[in-house]
Parts: sequence; C-alpha cells; structure tokens
Amino acid sequence: MPPEDQTVVEFDVRTDEMLVNMGPQHPSTHGVLRLVLRTDGEVVSEVTPHLGYLHRCAEKIGENVTPIQFIPYTDRMDYLAAMNMNLGYSLAIERLAGLKVPEKAQVIRVLICELNRIASHLVGMGAYGLDLGTISPFLYAFREREHILDLFEEVCGARLTYSYLTIGGAHDDLPAGFTARCRTFLAYFKPRIPEYHALLTNNHIFVKRTAGVGVLSKEAALSYGCTGPMLRASLDRTKGDPAWDLRKTEPYSGYEQYTFDVPVPPFDAAPAGARIGDCWHRFYVRMLEVVQSIRIVEQALDKYDALHAQGDKVRAELAPEIAADAKGPAATKWAELMRTKYAHRVEPPRALPAGECYVETECPRGQMGFHVVGRPSKENVPLRVRARSSCFANLSVTKELCKGCLIADVAAIVGSIDVVMGEIDR
Repeated sequence: MPPEDQTVVEFDVRTDEMLVNMGPQHPSTHGVLRLVLRTDGEVVSEVTPHLGYLHRCAEKIGENVTPIQFIPYTDRMDYLAAMNMNLGYSLAIERLAGLKVPEKAQVIRVLICELNRIASHLVGMGAYGLDLGTISPFLYAFREREHILDLFEEVCGARLTYSYLTIGGAHDDLPAGFTARCRTFLAYFKPRIPEYHALLTNNHIFVKRTAGVGVLSKEAALSYGCTGPMLRASLDRTKGDPAWDLRKTEPYSGYEQYTFDVPVPPFDAAPAGARIGDCWHRFYVRMLEVVQSIRIVEQALDKYDALHAQGDKVRAELAPEIAADAKGPAATKWAELMRTKYAHRVEPPRALPAGECYVETECPRGQMGFHVVGRPSKENVPLRVRARSSCFANLSVTKELCKGCLIADVAAIVGSIDVVMGEIDR
C-alpha cells in the first residue's frame, strides 16, 4: 500500500445558515435600501429587500396641493432624472385637462429629457464601477455630467432638482446661445464614449464580475413588471421580441418625429460567457442608450433652431400690423401661432375637470406612470394622485436574481438594476 500523501488534507467545513443585513447604509445599495441576505457560507439562498427608510408621502402631498405646486415633489422622486419626472406628471395633468402644448415646448421637452437621460446613465455607469471596486469610471462619468448640469443651470438655475418642465410646456425658453453650447458639449462628449467601453465594457475584471451573473429571463421580467433597460436587456430580437420603448411604441411629446434605435440583444460586442439578461447586458443597454440619446438631442437642436428662427421671422413680418392695431387680425394670428407653435409654454386651466387620467413615460430606469383623478367639484387640487414606480417593480425581482449567487455577486446584481430609492419610497 503506498504511503499516504501528507500534502493532501481533507476536512469538512460545516456552516450554519445566517441572516446578514446589507444596508440601509451600505455603499453599494444606491440609497437607503436594506437587503436581508439568508446565507449558507458564501452562498445566498434568499434576498429580501426592505423599503421605507426614505418614505416622504409624496402621493398624499399631491392630493393636498395644486398640480403646479406638486412639480417640485416629482423632482425628489428620481432625483437623478428629475426632468423626466417633471414631464411625466405634467403630461398626466395636461391629458386630464385636455391641454395642447406648443410645438416649440415639445421640442424643448425632448431635448432636455434626453440630456437628463444621458446624465442619469452616466451616474449609473460610474456608480456601478464603484460597486465592483473601480474608482476611475466614476470620476470620468461625473466629469461629463458636470457639463450637462452646467447646461441645466443655464436653463433654470438649478443643478439637481429643477421644476423646469412644467404644466403647459417649459418654465422658460432656452437662453440665447444655449443650442450652440449644447452642440459644443456633444462634440466634446462623443469621442469620449470609447473611453467608457475601455474602462468597463471590455475590462476583463468587469466582464468576470458581470457576464453570466444575475440572469433575468424574459418571462420573469414580464411577470415582475420590469421595464426600461431592465426588460430590454432580457429580450432577444432574433426571436421576434419587440424593442419595447414607450418613445417608440406609444410616443409622446413628438418622439415619433425623431430617428433613433432601441438597443435590444444580442450584441456583437458581448464577451464570452455573457448571457442575454445578465448584469453585463443591462449595463451595455444603458451605454448604447446614451448614444441614441445623443442622436435625439442633435435632432432636437436642429428643430429648435429652425422653429426659433421661423418664429422671429413671422413676428417681424407681423410687427407693423400689430403696432397699428393691437387687437386686429395680425395680433390674433400671432397669438394663435404662439399658442400652437412658437411659445415655450401655455397657461394651464385654473381648475381640473372631473375624471381620471393615467400616463406613462419612458424614463431612464423604465416606465414611470402617474395616475391623477380630478374632483367632481372642479377644484384645482386632485382627488387622487398615484405614481407607478419603475424602480419598485425592477427591485422586486432581486429575490429571484440573487438566489444561489455568492455574497460578492449581490452588489453586482443590485447595481445592475440601477435603483433610485426616492422613486421607490415616494
């Protein structure tokens, strides 16, 4: 009998099932989110999200203030995409009141919302890098985001909570020279996108942490009500899955007039080991959406410049007649053109009609819906306000995604969902 090899030691490591709290102050939970992990050693058998640490009763407040007073509260929901939140609630009130928004205001809304989508995805990309242990992408992302916040500061004076897109259009017109400065930013920004792919998308360590991790099937995504990049990353266009994006399928604010693509897997850039619906695909969908948002912004800038120049020309042609008769046909014609085409905003009605309305918009994290019910007495304070949060539905799938993963993978999975707790604890 050969002698026993003394270098081989066999032993059995016995582990006990433990409950581990991750958060609500953990740096990779993207807000005050508490996750309770049920673990057996390093393996996670169950994850339960606990909410409510940021609850601010936004919906109940919306039933006690006028719609225009509630706009600042929508800023505080998804505070990384506040312009998109402003737009969603404004569209709901406008549809309930039957209010038509001028063409110029529609263009401003699309332009500003797509800039905010870029800024939001930059934060998501940089913070996701932090979750997985790298600092550089965060610094790169915030460098570019600062340029967008500078543009927003020019428009409305604020850098995080704006209250700019409001009921009837936009609070103010774009300042002089804004479109030129925005084009300068895009010319600076576009060549830097490959840097992000070098830092993360094609990074060997990043791929190892995300490819094949947290795979969400299309069926599970639909059953949990997931939307936005979370859903699109689980679709497969080769199997006939639609490119589900409300800007394409149920367009609003004139999105049907813009040319852009909706990123849906499979992707040629997918690394070995990546599977449709995993963390890498959710990240990559957002990166591709940044490129498409740039395309939309460029088209919106062209539309705005053309409308602005056309409006100045028409006003100059009608000015002599308006000066001669301030209430004549020329003045009436100009007032009508401003109401339908050249104004940045029209005044909303003083009272909401009875009835109800529900509107969803495609926000950076998915479909954000607002349900508003008017009072029978036609007051200007809604009877009922309800927000359908995309992040809430997306986060609900955490338990299924984390089943059987390692503790270290929880940060990668939750980061790929890209939640904002202000929208969940609204």
